Amino acid sequence: MSKSSNDQKVLFGAGIRRQVLNEVKSLGCSRALILSTPHQSSSALDIASLLNGASAGVFSRATMHTPVSVTDEAVKHANEVNADCVVAIGGGSTTGLGKAIAYRTDLPQIVIPTTYAGSEATPILGQTQDGVKKTLTDKKVLPEVILYDPELVTGLPRDMTVSSALNAMAHAAEALYAKDRNAHSTKLAQEGLAAFIHALPRVLEDPEDLSAREETLRGAWACGAVLGQVGMALHHKLCHTLGGTFDLPHAETHAIILPHAIHFNARTVADLLSPIADLLGGKSPGLELWKFSKKLGAPLALRDLGLRLEDLDHATELATKNPYWNPRELTPAGIRSLLEDAWHGNAPDK
Repeated sequence: MSKSSNDQKVLFGAGIRRQVLNEVKSLGCSRALILSTPHQSSSALDIASLLNGASAGVFSRATMHTPVSVTDEAVKHANEVNADCVVAIGGGSTTGLGKAIAYRTDLPQIVIPTTYAGSEATPILGQTQDGVKKTLTDKKVLPEVILYDPELVTGLPRDMTVSSALNAMAHAAEALYAKDRNAHSTKLAQEGLAAFIHALPRVLEDPEDLSAREETLRGAWACGAVLGQVGMALHHKLCHTLGGTFDLPHAETHAIILPHAIHFNARTVADLLSPIADLLGGKSPGLELWKFSKKLGAPLALRDLGLRLEDLDHATELATKNPYWNPRELTPAGIRSLLEDAWHGNAPDK
């Protein structure tokens, strides 16, 4: 089954990755450079074999937060092997590298997600240079084709399944109060949240449940698509600060910050965030997200990711340095309190 968003071709189904050669040909290409992280290089080789001679090789150095230095190497390699498209297999790190290459070279992209990052559905690229992560939005970085294969996420470790799903849910949660939200984006956000809330417990009970896995992938697409349509606010700003400056893992950071950022903003826009509480069967969206995360075994404390307590002041300074829109006024004291709760892993119920 397929969906379309913007100018993307989006396909879902068990074994859909085996159509990758057809999709390369449909783009008018014949020399695909396959991208992956070092950890997923064997998956990249599997895709290379499916391409049946239409592969220009594998670049398996995709790295978290898309460092510009790695992109430099990848672009050079793509030029050397005369690649005419890229096929990214993996999560947000690999998708980010494919987007960064496309931004510089305009090479078409096919993405085969193995996590729930959702970035494949957006025209947004986040890159890190000199310890600072910056984002840009450009239609050039929107992948042309996405192949969502539930077979590829059955082996996703439990901890990655949970943190990656919560990362995707964060896009939809912030979309509910986005300054430029509309009826369509709100509906998409609610659909994405509902898919994860309903299917994630089933996935954890039976990781091989392809129906539940496909539902979570549909949730990932919806959450990613809505991220590409409306602006984000406090949650994403904090996560980019923590990830880019302190090199914290992307999905786990999103998972930890999400309940706290939503609780912070719910004081101002409780009505807009009520769908989260309703879906989770409670009254406080932030607290219900925290309880949902805890029940799933998600990481709850920034200190467990290696962030030091003394880092919180610097993180607060960076997160409030440049003004940006948020539904609730941002103050250093408010952000510092939020970060301290997230550092300790406290429930956001104050």
